[in-house]
Amino acid sequence: MDRPGLNAETSGLLHNAEYAQRIQTHSGPPTPDDLDELLSRRRSTRFIFAHPRAIAAFGRECNRRGLYPSSIDVAGSMVPAWRGVPIFPCNKIPVSGDRTSSIIAMRTGEEDQGVVGLHQVGIPDEYEPGLNVRFMGINDQAIMSYLVSCYFSAAVLVPDALGVLENVEVSGPYS
Repeated sequence: MDRPGLNAETSGLLHNAEYAQRIQTHSGPPTPDDLDELLSRRRSTRFIFAHPRAIAAFGRECNRRGLYPSSIDVAGSMVPAWRGVPIFPCNKIPVSGDRTSSIIAMRTGEEDQGVVGLHQVGIPDEYEPGLNVRFMGINDQAIMSYLVSCYFSAAVLVPDALGVLENVEVSGPYS
């Protein structure tokens, strides 16, 4: 059975990126050149997602070259960025046994023909589109319990909305 999520084999964004939008690292660890190539494959990239260890490996490569990536304010929090695109940590992107991972770049929104979120409507006990709240009962201490579930998915509107840098080595001196 396929688990939903970012890395699900049949429905996840990581595995459904077009092959033309998948690139390999130049030398193993993610370099500024690798991220430049990833960004150059799509217009208006809004987000970069990487495992925290991949972000650390990128930082080490920048440091080795004497480069200092900027940080930008996103909703009141400073996050690292490359060429003005925020890099968000995502521990749902797996790290393989040989210490490699992937970095995802995406454009979002229907108006930009990017990745869009989908909600299933008409589910039982629906509170909002894609969100249901089910009463589970009252226990002996008079505490009410509810099960809250959110059903959602994502769709890539055009192939270049999503790109993946593959085989990113995350091992380093402190891995």
